[in-house]
Amino acid sequence: MDVNIFETTVEIDETLIADSPTVVREQIREYEQGDRQTFDLTVALPDGVTGEVMIAMTDIPFGETQTYGEIAAQLDTSPIAIGQACARNPLPLIVPCHRVVGSNGGLKGYSAADGVATKRQLLDFEAQFRRCLKKTD
Repeated sequence: MDVNIFETTVEIDETLIADSPTVVREQIREYEQGDRQTFDLTVALPDGVTGEVMIAMTDIPFGETQTYGEIAAQLDTSPIAIGQACARNPLPLIVPCHRVVGSNGGLKGYSAADGVATKRQLLDFEAQFRRCLKKTD
């Protein structure tokens, strides 16, 4: 399923989501408008390292990042294995692989849409929105 967000198109493997495409698109629209920080969808995760990494990515809060190395340490594997699993993420946006960055904060890659440009846009959006939320607290 192709979904539009921030004037780009992201491909999501809808076969892994129990919810209807309408619900998926609505939640992505809510995210883009700043009304949603997490997705409430029933997803099937792959077995093995990719599934484990996807679980770790869903634990990264909106507006925050973790490094490939930090996730590798959590899962007792290598940063390269984490990067490879991120590249295989069939549910970008929903499982936020855009929140995984290099040890120096650099954006190493993004398998969805327009690559690193989309990753930067998502991270900038989340950081800006998070700052706005903190100001209203």
